[in-house]
Amino acid sequence: MPYDYFKYTHTKDKWEKIGLRRRAGVAVPLFSLYSNNSIGIGEIPDLRLLVDWCCKTGMSIIQLLPLNDVGSDFAPYNSVSSFALDPMYLSLKNLKNANTNDFGDSIAGLRKKYRAKFGKVNYKIKKAKCELLWEIYKSIRTDNIDEFKNYIEQNRYWLKDYALYKVISESIPIASWDQWNHSIKYRQFEALNEIEINNYERIIFYSWLQWQLYEQMKDVKKYANQRGVLLMGDLPFLVSRESAEVWSHQNYFRLELSSGAPPDMYFATGQKWGMPPYNWDEIAKDDFVYIKEKLSYAENFYDMYRIDHFVGLFRVWTIPVNGTKDAISGSYLPAEEYLWEAHGRKIIDVMVNSTSMLPCAEDLGTLPHCSNNVLYEYGITGIDFQRYCKGNFHFKHQLEYRINSTAVLSTHDSSFFVNWWQFEAGTIDEKLFELMCESTNMDYRHYKYSKSVLFDKNLSKNGRLYWNENILTHEIMLGILRPAQDKANDFIYLYLDSFDEKKKFMSYLEEPQESSNISPAFMYKCLEKINQSASIFSIQLIHEYLCLDEKLLEKMGKWSCRINFPGRVSKNNWSLILPVPLEELLRLDINSAINEIILKTERI
Repeated sequence: MPYDYFKYTHTKDKWEKIGLRRRAGVAVPLFSLYSNNSIGIGEIPDLRLLVDWCCKTGMSIIQLLPLNDVGSDFAPYNSVSSFALDPMYLSLKNLKNANTNDFGDSIAGLRKKYRAKFGKVNYKIKKAKCELLWEIYKSIRTDNIDEFKNYIEQNRYWLKDYALYKVISESIPIASWDQWNHSIKYRQFEALNEIEINNYERIIFYSWLQWQLYEQMKDVKKYANQRGVLLMGDLPFLVSRESAEVWSHQNYFRLELSSGAPPDMYFATGQKWGMPPYNWDEIAKDDFVYIKEKLSYAENFYDMYRIDHFVGLFRVWTIPVNGTKDAISGSYLPAEEYLWEAHGRKIIDVMVNSTSMLPCAEDLGTLPHCSNNVLYEYGITGIDFQRYCKGNFHFKHQLEYRINSTAVLSTHDSSFFVNWWQFEAGTIDEKLFELMCESTNMDYRHYKYSKSVLFDKNLSKNGRLYWNENILTHEIMLGILRPAQDKANDFIYLYLDSFDEKKKFMSYLEEPQESSNISPAFMYKCLEKINQSASIFSIQLIHEYLCLDEKLLEKMGKWSCRINFPGRVSKNNWSLILPVPLEELLRLDINSAINEIILKTERI
C-alpha cells in the first residue's frame, strides 16, 4: 500500500512520531472493563491489563471513549468539562501521596456492594466513591505536595473554573447555571471570591481529584508506550450546556441554539443533541486558546486523538433551543456552503499545529463535499464503516477503502456486527419508510396495505422492516407503492441499498450463502476481511473480537446488547459491561486466533 503519501501531508511529523505502518487496534469504553481490583466500574489502572492483551494479540492501538467528567445522564459525549476526567475511574488503591490503609474496610465494602459483572454499570458507584475520596482527602495534607501545587499552577486556565462549578452545582443540585443568582451566573468577582473563601477545602478537593486522575492516566500511558501500544483519546466535539466551560466562557457558545444532525436514512427525524454550538468568531478573537489548552492537556494522556463529529468543523446542524423536539426544522451554521471549507481549515490548522498527537477523524453522517479532500490533504484518517461502505449498492472491495481511514465493523453508536447481521441487514427503518410515504401524501390505508405487502411481518421487528423476498425488483416495489413521480427515486435508492443485503455481503466475503449463519467461524471471516482493508488502521470494538468465542457470541447476540442507542434517553445507554473480566480476557483461547488474523493481514 502506498502509505508513504502520509510523509507529504500536514501531519507528517505526527506520523513520523508514531511510526508509519498498518496497525490493528481495539476500541473500548473504560466503563465496560473490569478486573479483580475494580470497584464497580473500569478503573484507569485496569488499562494496563488491556495493554497486556493487545501485546498478546498483536494490536498496537487502544481507542477509548471519552473519559471526561459526566453529568447525571452519564453520557460521555455530554460532559460537564472537556478537560476534567471523571473521578469514578480512579483507583483507590493507586492514589498518590495518600495512605489508604485506614480505609481498607470502607474500600472492601464498596467493592462488595458494587461488584462489577456482565450486565449494566451501577452508576451509584460514582457518588459512593467520591464520598469515600472526600474522607481520604480530609485525612491527608496537600499543602506540602509540590507536584500537586505545580499541577494546580500549570492548569490554571481551566481547573479553578471547573472546581468552582462543581462546588456551586452541589449546593444547587437541581437548577441549571442559567438559573443561578445573577452575580454567580455572570461571574461577578465579589460573588465568586466569597464562594472560593467559604468552600476552600472543597475546591482544593476537586483539584486534588483531577491531579490523581492525571497521575494515574500518565502512568498508564507510560506503561502502554513502553510496550509499543498507542493510546487514542476521544475528545468530544461539543460540551454539555450544563458544563463548567459554557458557564465560564458563555461568549464561546451560541446559547440560543442546540446542535444536532439533519434527517437521513438512518435517523428519519434527525438528531437534536442539546449541546450548544460554538461561537467560533469569539473563540478566534482569543486566538483559539480554548482549543489549544484542551489539546495540550489531552497530550498528557494520549498519542492520538479522535476528532468527534469532524464534519462539524465545517458546519454544524443547529436547531433553536425553543423550537421543535425533532431536528427537521434545523439549518446549518454557517448557512453559506461556500464558507464551509475555509471555516473548517482554519480550525483544523489550529488543531494540527497545537499538539504532537495524531488526529483521527470521525467523519460519519452527511458529509460536505470538501471533507474527503481536506482529510486526504492533511493526512488525517476518516472512518470507513463496513456496512455503509458501498458503491453502486454493493459492498466495496476491501482494497477500495481509503488509505487514510480506520476500517470498522461497528461503532459505539451502532449495533455490533453480530446484531446488525441478525436484526438489521436487509431491512429499512420503519419510521423512515412512514415519513417517506407521508411526504408523498399517500392515503393511510394504502400505506398500511403497501407495508403489509412489501415487508415480511414475521421477520420485521425492533422498528426494522424486512423486505418480502418476492419483491424481486424495484419496479415491483413501485407498482405496489405508486408514489408521486418526483419521489420515486428516493424509494428506489432505499430498495437497492437494502434488498438482498445479506447475499451481497456474502459475495463481498467471497463465501457461499450457506455459510452465513452466525458462528465464531463466520465472525473470523468477517474480522479477517475488515483487517485486509487498504485502511492504514483497523480498529474494532472489543465486542467484535469476543464473538470469536462461542459462549460470548451467544451472550452478545441480542438486540439490546449495545453501547448506545442514538436518539434515545435510556439508562441502558453507556452502561454495557464486558462479559469477561480482564484477567480472563488474557486467558481466552481465541487470543491466538486474533493474533493469527492480525499476522495474516500484516497489521503487526
